[in-house]
Amino acid sequence: MNHIKKRASMGGFTLIELMIVVAVIGILAAIAYPAYTDSVLKGRRAQARTALLELMQQQERYMTQRNAYLDFTTSNTGVVTQATTTLPNPLPFKNYSGDSSSSPAYWLSAAKCGSQSLSECVLLTATPTGTDSVVGALTLSSTGAKTCNIASTDAKFRLCWP
Repeated sequence: MNHIKKRASMGGFTLIELMIVVAVIGILAAIAYPAYTDSVLKGRRAQARTALLELMQQQERYMTQRNAYLDFTTSNTGVVTQATTTLPNPLPFKNYSGDSSSSPAYWLSAAKCGSQSLSECVLLTATPTGTDSVVGALTLSSTGAKTCNIASTDAKFRLCWP
């Protein structure tokens, strides 16, 4: 009999307590997840900017050796193709941001600037592999011009190029 009484006095969680815990966890998740994804996007954009700057240095070195920049395009699957010049095999540049070409955040490409020739100007583009609806693709030209989906006069341009 004493054994039964002891079990009855042992309490568990009430449904109200459980619902309060679930509500608190839901509120924390609703705040934390968007902050986390925003931080991940910022980190990936920083990787893309770094990759563009490194590629520009390599392009400048290539220019001094061959009197022209090298243009190439990278598909969304990572396949590199030539645009107007014959590509060396393998490509002497990294065509992705990050450490691995198996899962990069951005693919890199190079093209001539508008109507200028490749001996005058090159435009580098970092295209996101995922969605980045705010910034989109980042670009850097050999003239120093930097662009993205946000106008350079907009205060939010710092999201692209701080």
